[in-house]
Amino acid sequence: MTDASLGVGIIGCGAIGARRAEVAAKCGLSPVIIVADPQAFRAKEVAAATGAAATDNAEEVLGHPDVQAVIVATTHNVLAPVTLAALRAGKHVLCEKPMALNSREAEAVVDAARRGRRIVQVGFNHRHHPAIRRAHALVREGAIGDLLFLRCRYGHGGRPGYEGEWRMDPKVSGGGELMDQGIHAIDLFRWFLGDLTAVSGVTANWVWPAEVEDNVFALFRSSRGQVATLHASWTQWKNLFSFEIFGDRGALVVEGLGGSYGTESLTVYERQASGPPVEERIEFPGPDVSWGLEWDEFLSAIQRVSPPPANAEDGLAALRLVEAVYACAAPVRVRVPEEGEAR
Repeated sequence: MTDASLGVGIIGCGAIGARRAEVAAKCGLSPVIIVADPQAFRAKEVAAATGAAATDNAEEVLGHPDVQAVIVATTHNVLAPVTLAALRAGKHVLCEKPMALNSREAEAVVDAARRGRRIVQVGFNHRHHPAIRRAHALVREGAIGDLLFLRCRYGHGGRPGYEGEWRMDPKVSGGGELMDQGIHAIDLFRWFLGDLTAVSGVTANWVWPAEVEDNVFALFRSSRGQVATLHASWTQWKNLFSFEIFGDRGALVVEGLGGSYGTESLTVYERQASGPPVEERIEFPGPDVSWGLEWDEFLSAIQRVSPPPANAEDGLAALRLVEAVYACAAPVRVRVPEEGEAR
């Protein structure tokens, strides 16, 4: 970025909005001007931490003359409407994943960004975890040869009263664990493999009494025949993130995301002519740097006037894959013959 600062407004001051505000304020080139949340106390807390003004009215953020970029960190049902309003107000937008409640809303965001010539970055911050970034660079260098398949397991164990939270209401969330954590994996699959053209999946609701799934099992295939598999779970009682990339000359395994997911690491497996592979494990301890790296990418995209890698079209593509999984995931019940019946 140049020395010119970029005024930032934030709409949605929950945990993610607060984290985004902290990152922007620390940057030095992106002072937080004003923050908004319907729950005024949240806005006041974030404002106090960043030196910003606070309001419970999003329109004040969108109309502020010193705000050139808006962070949208609301519940899913509000993401697209607020992003559209920000684009119409001439602002650049960093919108939290999944960017919209459904692909129809996402299409409107893509169209508005194109017509307004404004940057929209989707909050797929997992691309910026150092182990995943290093794995992606190694794949591009050909370190493990041609890619064969990817596999992701991702989940946590919910918490008491989880069924009463907004994520369990499809009118607010758009879906369950697939929309919550699974969409991060879908974005990573696309980042490594490109467009995915075939989808199948199964959803389950085993523990949480809600209208959305607490587990999803999905299978994706690229036009080159590569396969990606996902199990995302809210019944993974010990937090887990595992992302595996297999090529014809070796494999890369990312485990952990820091914090409760364990130390982030990358294990490189180099296939040998015979016997076990040669292994190298690299650990990435310390604080989560993905948010800061993602913010730097957003600022650079604005400076270049060029869409960032995780842009509105990527958000739309991920949502279309989510909907494809849901479309084919209706449970099929097979009647098991009772004892004595012909099988």
